[in-house]
Amino acid sequence: KSKVIYKNLNPGVKVLKQYLKCFFFLAKVYDKNRTSDDFMGSSTIDLKSLELYRNYEIELPLDDPKSKEDDMGVIIVDVCLMYRDATIKRSPVSTSQKKPLFTLVPFTDSRVFFLCTGVGDIYVRFRLGEQKYKSTNLCIQDNPQWREQFDFNQFEDTQEPLQVEVFCKRGRKGEESWGMIEVDLLRLPLNEQQLHTNVLNPGKGQLVFLLTLRPCWGVSISDMEAAPLEKPEERESIEERFSFKNSHKCVEEVGFLQVKVVRANDLSSSDLNGKSNPFCVVEVGNSRLQTHTLYKTLNPEWNKALAFPIKDIHEVMEITVLDESGDHFLGKVAVPLLTVRNGQQICLLLKKEDLEKTYKGTITLEIDVIYNKVRAGIKTFQPKETKLNEETPKFNKKVLAQNIYRVRRISTAVLYTLQYIKSCFQWESVQRSLIAFLIFLVTVWHWELFMLPLFLLVLIGWNYFQLGVGKTASNQDLVSESLPNMADEDEDDEKDAARKGLMDKIHMVQEVVLVVQNVLEEIANIGERVKNIVNWSVPFVSCLACLMLFLATSLLYFIPFRYLVLIWGVNKFTKKLRSPYTIDHNEILDFLKRVPSDVQKVRVPFYIQIEPGGGGVICCSAIPQVLRKCIPQLCLIINGLATLAQLFPHVAGS
Repeated sequence: KSKVIYKNLNPGVKVLKQYLKCFFFLAKVYDKNRTSDDFMGSSTIDLKSLELYRNYEIELPLDDPKSKEDDMGVIIVDVCLMYRDATIKRSPVSTSQKKPLFTLVPFTDSRVFFLCTGVGDIYVRFRLGEQKYKSTNLCIQDNPQWREQFDFNQFEDTQEPLQVEVFCKRGRKGEESWGMIEVDLLRLPLNEQQLHTNVLNPGKGQLVFLLTLRPCWGVSISDMEAAPLEKPEERESIEERFSFKNSHKCVEEVGFLQVKVVRANDLSSSDLNGKSNPFCVVEVGNSRLQTHTLYKTLNPEWNKALAFPIKDIHEVMEITVLDESGDHFLGKVAVPLLTVRNGQQICLLLKKEDLEKTYKGTITLEIDVIYNKVRAGIKTFQPKETKLNEETPKFNKKVLAQNIYRVRRISTAVLYTLQYIKSCFQWESVQRSLIAFLIFLVTVWHWELFMLPLFLLVLIGWNYFQLGVGKTASNQDLVSESLPNMADEDEDDEKDAARKGLMDKIHMVQEVVLVVQNVLEEIANIGERVKNIVNWSVPFVSCLACLMLFLATSLLYFIPFRYLVLIWGVNKFTKKLRSPYTIDHNEILDFLKRVPSDVQKVRVPFYIQIEPGGGGVICCSAIPQVLRKCIPQLCLIINGLATLAQLFPHVAGS
């Protein structure tokens, strides 16, 4: 079966090798529709009339006895007949078990030796049989480098080459192919990294990528009765492989996952007849396997066992049910690997693509996870694998409002904590403030560095104790439960669309954007003010900062830090007692507010500019009116000092 060419009456299709057992070759053409494939004609080739090892370009007229049209079109094929190599054996694959022989690891790089100009994105698409991967989109530039890795599984019944194609997409236009390369995997040596440099279409440069073919372990598709963990010897071998005593071996292999996809019930229909052609796709990170397709049913029973090697125990396994006609979505579930209970059949409600609301139907699974905890712990502190098939994020009003609510909830919790500490300083409760003051004195006096992780350990342990007693729950602050009717916001918007005016929607969006604008402005102001202190935008403030830093350095050098913290704490606790009506404030923030941001510097000149010729120009917009009368005299003094510096450079340097 060739690939599908969309929206084209003159398709160009590259057909792969075919191993024939008879002297007639039958070619059929179909039109792929959403509900069914329409037959468009067929033709045959008599192989007896062909000579061995000779290329023939043959034009095959299509014919359909049931069609009333005289001209159904033609197929132009390039045929070469040859003997099959006896060393290449295509052993029949049992439907009960299908295992990959090798894992192919392409690592993509790119070097473009021609100048590529214009606006658009460039990406690379890999294909091996039904397995497809696409690199990230990079802007058109000279020598783009992806630095991405893709894993393919080569099954024993597959002799197809690896297809690598470079595409360019400009704006809303369609994809433009810059060239395709095919790599014969039969010629690749095992466990050796091969560098491939291939020339693309004229003027498009070269594509450079690395290929490694290595024996595969842990990936299989089989019937439930022939699953790997159903065989005692294989189960023992897997458990031994990930036992504690073998933790030092193959650290990259964390564990083994086996998923039994039993059945699905009450799926939604995708065609006009009220039926579907469902199949199931199981994804763990960047690895994916799929079951076979069952036709014309809403209650499929796949009874397949899919096995994966686990690279990260923190991955979330996603099971998606699709319809074969156009990959119509039928439902999805997600299961974290750490929550799996081995050997138990579970029935899960299917959800929508965003996994927030339920969808029609259920799916029955049985999951087993065997992993090494030492390797899993080591992998936790290593970079997380980037998911390669994630969709490009788009603006969503609901997601924006949800994220603002999440940030506001966290900031509110921090604010309440700070207000509680502030109430201790304000002596609103004498008993509480006195206890806090004594705890502060004892802690600071006996403080050691090891107490910081000990305090965090006690905090986490206390929360675990609270969970055990039942006084709290780990999921009590879930966003989906906290948001008032956030999940049904889209439906409410549709129902209230007739009643809501355009101005109401505009005001709602303005409120959300205004919050984001104010937060971004405050963050930018703080960063720019710190930068302007360092680059002497306001010399007086920079001099004051230098003086305070010098005093802080001297105090920290001569006085132990413990005593300084004690002095600061005693001052904070006794300030309310000494001055009951004082206004509480933060000295550092008050100092930063005196420094202009970059926006304020553009509007108002806060600097003194010395001209290269020796003359001085003072920007006096921030100088009081009384001092402006002295500006001419100050200019004369600055000019005189500049002249003396030119006459006596050694004195000026000292």
